[in-house]
Amino acid sequence: MMFRRSVERALAVLQALRPPGTGAGAARRPFRPWGRGGMRCFSANGTCIDPADGLSSEQKEFQRVALDFAERELSPHMREWDEKEEFPVPVLQKAGKLGFGGVYVRDDVGGSGLSRLDASVIFEALSTGCVSTSAYLSIHNMCAWMVDKFGSEGQRKKFLPSLCTMERQSSYCLTEPSAGSDAANIVTKATRHGNTYVLNGSKAFISGAGETDVYLIMCRTGEPGAGGISCFIVEKGTAGLSFGAKEKKVGWNSQPTRMVNLEDCAVPAENLVGSEGQGFSIAMKGLNGGRINIASCSLGAAWASIEQTVDYLKQRKAFGHPLSDFQHLQFKLADMATGLVASRLMVRNAARALESGAQNMVPLCSMAKRFATDTCFHICNDALQLHGGYGYLMDYPVQQYMRDCRVHQILEGTNEIMRLLVSRDLLS
Repeated sequence: MMFRRSVERALAVLQALRPPGTGAGAARRPFRPWGRGGMRCFSANGTCIDPADGLSSEQKEFQRVALDFAERELSPHMREWDEKEEFPVPVLQKAGKLGFGGVYVRDDVGGSGLSRLDASVIFEALSTGCVSTSAYLSIHNMCAWMVDKFGSEGQRKKFLPSLCTMERQSSYCLTEPSAGSDAANIVTKATRHGNTYVLNGSKAFISGAGETDVYLIMCRTGEPGAGGISCFIVEKGTAGLSFGAKEKKVGWNSQPTRMVNLEDCAVPAENLVGSEGQGFSIAMKGLNGGRINIASCSLGAAWASIEQTVDYLKQRKAFGHPLSDFQHLQFKLADMATGLVASRLMVRNAARALESGAQNMVPLCSMAKRFATDTCFHICNDALQLHGGYGYLMDYPVQQYMRDCRVHQILEGTNEIMRLLVSRDLLS
């Protein structure tokens, strides 16, 4: 029942946002390439890469909502946001109206109350319009879930309604300049003084930093190692909270990345999420879902890149024939499609395992993140290659899909760490 209410709410909001003259029956799919690429409507339905395969009717409805939103609100601005390094807060807030700000947050605080599989379907669809913006949205959802799952009732009621609508945006703060994969050895410290904690230290590579409103920050409150880490909510504007210069990145340019600096930053003791020493567990449990989310964003990039490549091969001619007539290119396209479907199946299987709390959910999430982000990056890179010189031009979006999804092999746990987690499970 909750699922159906969420579907109906999202569809009603989508209809209100849709311009006159468009509707559910209008030709659509979420990608509008620019420049010499012309306009492209997705045609995957019914083909071997159809992302609706295996979904329930309700999940297909959510997928349609996300695809419509990607087409209307994301893809027309994808290039501009990249070039201007613009963080599109108004568009994120529109996504919040559709329930995309708290996809798997409970509905008593404004969340959509959906499953991890539903979230994967949504993030894949959104990423066809803009990978960078959708990836930030996935991180925001991870933060909101952490508060929903581990926060007090007071924290849930204070922070989650505005996070779910995306009136406020959030950032996840674990990595430090000297502690990336070695996250259990962070040195940012929180010292208790009466009813406050005083935070000192720095966080690195924080998505949204400087422009978001709520920061979930992992700090050391106890002994060395994972057991001495706690999680705190710090609001923008808190004295002692400051930010470094915006980083210049290869991709992900529609979301700012900065250092987060804490200098005698005092926060109320009531902003401790969970209990002291629980922070590392909270951070890792958040990342299990974050890995599914970011892998889903890679699926969207690969799907869009294949669609672009199909169009290009049909239109471009060489030696008197369309490129689509050449068997070598047909085989390459078949390999790309196979990689996409294999990745999607693995991600959705891991999402189901995470939702059910399966004993092997951690290695399955790690496998899916590693395989999908590696495979989908290669699909995007192959799409660029099949476009020839045109693929290297900013006029064609395949290069942006490739740039934006490259970092997915690094964040939410590097793919080397994903291999470590899988092998550790096998050898335990």
